[in-house]
Amino acid sequence: MARDIQETSVSPHGGSRSTIVQAIEVLEGQSKKGLVARILPFLGPAFVASVAYMDPGNFATNISGGAQYGYMLLWVILASNLMAMLIQALSAKLGIATGLNLAEQCREHFPKWFVGVMWILMEVVAMATDLAEFLGAALGFYLLFNIPLLAAGIATAIITFVILGLERYGFRPLEAVITAFVGVIALCYVAEIFIVKPDWGQIAYHAVVPQFAGAESVLLASGILGATVMPHVIFLHSSLTQGRIVTRDPAQLRRLYRFELVDVVVAMGSAGFINMAMLIMAAATFFAKGLTEVGTLEEAHRTLEPLLGGASSWIFAISLLASGLSSSTVGTMAGQVIMQGFLRRHIAPWIRRLVTMLPSLAVIAIGLDPTRTLVISQVVLSFGLPFAVIPLVYFTSQKEIMGGLVNRRITTILASLVAALIVALNLFLLYQTLFAGGN
Repeated sequence: MARDIQETSVSPHGGSRSTIVQAIEVLEGQSKKGLVARILPFLGPAFVASVAYMDPGNFATNISGGAQYGYMLLWVILASNLMAMLIQALSAKLGIATGLNLAEQCREHFPKWFVGVMWILMEVVAMATDLAEFLGAALGFYLLFNIPLLAAGIATAIITFVILGLERYGFRPLEAVITAFVGVIALCYVAEIFIVKPDWGQIAYHAVVPQFAGAESVLLASGILGATVMPHVIFLHSSLTQGRIVTRDPAQLRRLYRFELVDVVVAMGSAGFINMAMLIMAAATFFAKGLTEVGTLEEAHRTLEPLLGGASSWIFAISLLASGLSSSTVGTMAGQVIMQGFLRRHIAPWIRRLVTMLPSLAVIAIGLDPTRTLVISQVVLSFGLPFAVIPLVYFTSQKEIMGGLVNRRITTILASLVAALIVALNLFLLYQTLFAGGN
């Protein structure tokens, strides 16, 4: 049985044969290893997806929140992370249960004209996402090495190509590199928190007690919540699990999904703690010293050195670079999944990657204002979000599509409420940006 499953376990991203064999042994109850060793073969997809939750855009939002309101909005990050766990768990489940990713499901079940509209919109979303990530990585190179943004953008593109080239060796090397980037970001913020010595009592209080301080704090909280779930990573996560470990045995499918839930909880939980650490660092450094107007990544980097010493600004730049490189890789992967899933055509990987990357390099080359460009990219993401979240909740609630892994009624209700809240907040932010003078 394990051999049959192993031989059919061919993922779009390749597969690590030893990992698949270990996973099937666990699913069949044949593994004699300890709990942690049994979990390890299933960890990876959610860590790749989690990168989208600690991209350069999150850096800017969390630092702004901490600088303006101290620890007060920590509970928003915690709540948004719980919502993200639910959405990403549904995305992982869709790939496991059906063997198709979200783009392919849309292609199979929606009218052809609507699929065409979705494909165009999601391609624009993928490009907008890559734009934000490329700008972040380029800024990281600039802050560390003081090289021009265009040269930094080209360096980002080259490194992204190299990382994505690991796909040919199976899913494990790529997952390992992305997870290493996540580890670098985490270590950087552990070091930052050690340096700033925050107020742990205030952290514990504001992490669980909802609180606002005027209309501006509500708007910023909406920004954190509304930008929590990125449409491109919903498509990507379903692709990462669709062929990674393949089994059609109902009992093994349920067991596989439980292990993937562990992956989601650990990875998304780590992303949540990193986001909280960003806000804590800003609160303990900037808010505590009355520097409430720190709103850009460049200002944060420049201000950290005189306040905390040169090491802190270097640590910040390294974490930003790791975030930008990893999230640009993930954004490009999402662009590949979207293009191939909607079109049902095999396109050379280097062409798919160039299509996603070139607009980002063009924007950097033209010399557009980075902050304004990031705002516009977030507007594009807001447009695309309903076209990812709503189909996801719909498909995972259909028994004829999901089989034994169909959502329970309470899960569908909860996911629908979360989807409605996320979409409403994104529409609100869209209105603020376009019509109410939001910047």
